[in-house]
Amino acid sequence: MSFWQFLLQNRGQVLELTAEHLWLVGLSTLLATLTGIPLGILIAHRPRFNKPVLGSANIIQTVPSLALFGFLLPVPWLGDRADRLTILALTLYALLPIIRNTLAGIRGVDAAVIESGRGMGMTESQLLFQVELPLASSVILSGVRTAVVISVGLATIAAAIGAGGLGEFIFRGLAMVDNSVILAGAIPAAILALFADFGIGLLERRLEPR
Repeated sequence: MSFWQFLLQNRGQVLELTAEHLWLVGLSTLLATLTGIPLGILIAHRPRFNKPVLGSANIIQTVPSLALFGFLLPVPWLGDRADRLTILALTLYALLPIIRNTLAGIRGVDAAVIESGRGMGMTESQLLFQVELPLASSVILSGVRTAVVISVGLATIAAAIGAGGLGEFIFRGLAMVDNSVILAGAIPAAILALFADFGIGLLERRLEPR
């Protein structure tokens, strides 16, 4: 059976697994963004936290994805649900690019602009929300963009622990030695990554300071 024949005959399941994949990637990216941006702000303004925060995020990146899933399996509550475990693992992997880009974006704001804001009597919180974050938003979004593309690829591994997603076709195809089934998971995942990269890239360019 060719790839296109398999895709047409199983289009309902392909759509279902694609929706599962999007759910895993979307929620984990949201959690990583809500965690990573404040951490990036923290280390930008409190450099003494730089090494522990970035060091921890770097260490997580060095752990192979299947090994991380294995480490998290015995954790109570998490190990009971494969989707919870997967979302946590993807969130941890997505932190590094978001933290780094938030730090780079805030540090890249012109010091003269900050001093001008202070001269106008702006408080530190006003400077952060009205000056630093708006000017750094395109750089921060670039980190989110990288995190999404990474998560789309890593989410395929989640099928190994029963979390669903397009990885189910990939693992099933490997077991059956059937390229059509493997491609039914790999190609939609690649298309998702390309669409996410393109879409967030457009938004990133719109937010570039002029």
